[in-house]
Amino acid sequence: MTWKNKSKKSSSSSSAPTLPPYHYPPKWVPASERCNNPNYNNNLITFLPRTVHLKRDKNNLLGLFIRGGPESEYGVYISVVKEDTEAAKLGLKSGDKILSINNLDCSDVAHDKVVSLLQQSESLELKVQYFPHGYQLQRERVGMI
Repeated sequence: MTWKNKSKKSSSSSSAPTLPPYHYPPKWVPASERCNNPNYNNNLITFLPRTVHLKRDKNNLLGLFIRGGPESEYGVYISVVKEDTEAAKLGLKSGDKILSINNLDCSDVAHDKVVSLLQQSESLELKVQYFPHGYQLQRERVGMI
């Protein structure tokens, strides 16, 4: 008996981002120093989704800028976090993908709608995930503004 592959190919081609190939740590970085070395980070907790509760400062600012949206195919990312702001103190950083705002899924929400959501609330519950590879792909696709 011979087996035939009966899987059907999808008629729509997906251009989902792919992860970069794994790069082994540089040999010159001792194993004991890898966790704290800026050129290599093997702490996978860094890349797990996290929830941050953010409140506006005394000037009514959040201290961050965003870019992207479904039109760029890679999501909405935090592009800049101003120093000495609540956002910076909470660990938000460039390359954090915004997954949800106040429990509203942001995976397919337009940029202007995300801006509106961020501007509406005095305090926000942001679910973010650090994904620098996706952020870099998004920057290359849209261009750095």
